[in-house]
Amino acid sequence: MANDGAEKTFRMAAGRNAGFDTLMGFEIVRASRDEVVIEYVVDDGHLQAYGIVHGGVHCAIIEAACSTGAGIDAMTRGQGVVGVENHTSFIRAVRRGTKLRATATPITRGRRSQVWETTIRDDRDRIIATGRVRLLCLEPGSELAGEKIEGQG
Repeated sequence: MANDGAEKTFRMAAGRNAGFDTLMGFEIVRASRDEVVIEYVVDDGHLQAYGIVHGGVHCAIIEAACSTGAGIDAMTRGQGVVGVENHTSFIRAVRRGTKLRATATPITRGRRSQVWETTIRDDRDRIIATGRVRLLCLEPGSELAGEKIEGQG
């Protein structure tokens, strides 16, 4: 990493790569408030009945990449983020063994909401899916699913 601040941000983002993202095999390659890159190799757990990646997996990695970037940005203000809309377009089908890379960048970063977009490419640099996620920025003490969230900064 170029500086200690960027390295700390990356470690914080990577540390949050837990639960569903870990189960799916998503690996954060790079993470900053300006770009997030996540990779995974398609395995049997990602497939639907026709032997291609299930569309929900594409939606999930798009959500993960956009939420990570928006979260890093919001952390600087002590906020958290939660996705409120995910629009994903499936462009090309892929099968087991393919390495996919999702790259997310911000479209707009406001104090109350952010919009990020992601492009998923295969190991031959072909576009597999694209998506856009709108995220709500949450102030410390806001309630989420019946519990108050703590400051993220």
